[in-house]
Amino acid sequence: MSEGSVYAVIMAGGSGTRFWPLSRGAKPKQLLNILGDATMIQATVARLQPAIPPERVLVITTEALAEETRRQLPMVPERQIIAEPVGRDTAACVCLAALLVQRLDPQATMILLPADQVISPADAFQKTLSVGVEAAASGGLVTYGIAPRFPSTGYGYVQVAEEISRSDAIAVNKVKRFVEKPDAATAQEYLEDGSYRWNSGIFTWRTDVVLEALSTHTPWLMQALSPVAETWGSEQFVGQLAEAYEPLEKISVDYALLENADDIKVVTAAFDWDDVGSWDALYDHLPADEEGVISTGDTVAIDCVDSLLMSHTQQLIAGVGLQGMTVVATPDAILVVPKGKSQGVKQVVDHLKDQQRNEVL
Repeated sequence: MSEGSVYAVIMAGGSGTRFWPLSRGAKPKQLLNILGDATMIQATVARLQPAIPPERVLVITTEALAEETRRQLPMVPERQIIAEPVGRDTAACVCLAALLVQRLDPQATMILLPADQVISPADAFQKTLSVGVEAAASGGLVTYGIAPRFPSTGYGYVQVAEEISRSDAIAVNKVKRFVEKPDAATAQEYLEDGSYRWNSGIFTWRTDVVLEALSTHTPWLMQALSPVAETWGSEQFVGQLAEAYEPLEKISVDYALLENADDIKVVTAAFDWDDVGSWDALYDHLPADEEGVISTGDTVAIDCVDSLLMSHTQQLIAGVGLQGMTVVATPDAILVVPKGKSQGVKQVVDHLKDQQRNEVL
């Protein structure tokens, strides 16, 4: 990636409900060490280096998570970990971040990415981002698409149009359209078609370009947040941010910009990608025994096949004859769910919220 004013903005305010009971409101998925020696947000910051050093990283999180996020990321300047007072979806996050990055460097290019994805290898990731930065230099908005490996119904898709350029064997295409998460039959059609990519949720743009687009398509966001950005670094910032955020409409950057902007490009990623959206995703990333059993913590598996046993308690988990089962134990809750059904964990969380079971949320 070229040296210069390229900044990374990490979105880290998610609730991670599909990883309950390990993921909780006070410590969701991005702040957990699920896959290795670092938490997911720490791995995200590390993956950007050395191309984007910590002093050119901003993190947008929530008030409830800000303290723990700062504790985990001491290398990121404290004022660059910004707490949204209330959640207003990704358009407000993008607008605020772009305004702040522009205050750091009026000529900056900004890479926007989630805190909780699994991406490898890091050099291929940085090479792909570099191609995206080059594509963004001439204007327009740049997204990154993942060549689908299977007919996923869990991801949105990007359909590519004609190729614009190619660098290091990485193609840049015009975007034909964005589509919502499809049903199984449509996902199979997308896979066979060859012109569709999974929408990674990673973007690159010059700050002046994205702010101009926001001024055109969401002028109310710019009007609300531009004065707030001018107070960044002062004692007035937190209070003014709260006052400005409260009345904002919830709208995603997809609806606010991507479905309305004219000049959108897609870079087909040269890296492996997984948004780790459920417990099932861990089967692809954690080491298993010869029977396909993944065990972490104090566990015993007898005659088990293709299962995940994860103990985060002082109690032993013993599984006998399990086939395709996920069992996760924490000190105050146990999850038992068949493999392939773990997207339903969000329904458990919704039920607990309805029952006001805050002690386990």
